[in-house]
Amino acid sequence: MNVEQALQARHSVRAFLPRVPDAATVSDLMEKAAQAASGGNMQPWRVLALTGEPLAEVLAAVAAAEPEESSISYPPQLWEPYRSRRFENGEDLYRSIGIGRDNKPARLEQLARNGRFFGAPVGLFVAMEQRMGPAQWMDLGIYLQSFMLLASAKGLATCAQGFWRRYSNLLAERLELPQGYQIAVGMALGYEDCSAPINSWRSSRASMEQWGELKGFAF
Repeated sequence: MNVEQALQARHSVRAFLPRVPDAATVSDLMEKAAQAASGGNMQPWRVLALTGEPLAEVLAAVAAAEPEESSISYPPQLWEPYRSRRFENGEDLYRSIGIGRDNKPARLEQLARNGRFFGAPVGLFVAMEQRMGPAQWMDLGIYLQSFMLLASAKGLATCAQGFWRRYSNLLAERLELPQGYQIAVGMALGYEDCSAPINSWRSSRASMEQWGELKGFAF
């Protein structure tokens, strides 16, 4: 599988098989993804991969706790065209599993699946020092994309989740992060359950005309 194929294959998977990727595979993904570019070669990420009992203990602690933040994934009072894109994405996701707008209990249950890594057997927690700035967050995004593409090339599935920032302090303590680190993102990792309806859905992409320009090129 080449890079373009991996990019096309990657999608956010929200239902996993119980099969656990072996330690060598997960370690290899973490290490190779660190070839990602970072400004000044700072490599500002810290990555922890959990499975089995350690993962179960962390998930139980999160389930028993109140969120520290209601939501910090999006700017407040989101504006167009981003508001519509986010709304349509959520509606399409719920529609793929037959959950209507008026079925609040089912929507809350689907949201709660974030806190179980959607059943993935491996959960990654990615942390960064609180002192880092926007440029290092960009570097972190490059690492995450590199990891997800490498995982796709190995036949593994992922779902990056900002959800875990809601429990950053709790997770920092439970995961024994160094002083001054915060949770930046979590990622579900495992083998896709291709029979799950939610995994047949794909989010749309805005056309290049909405966000890109070419100037000075000959056509």
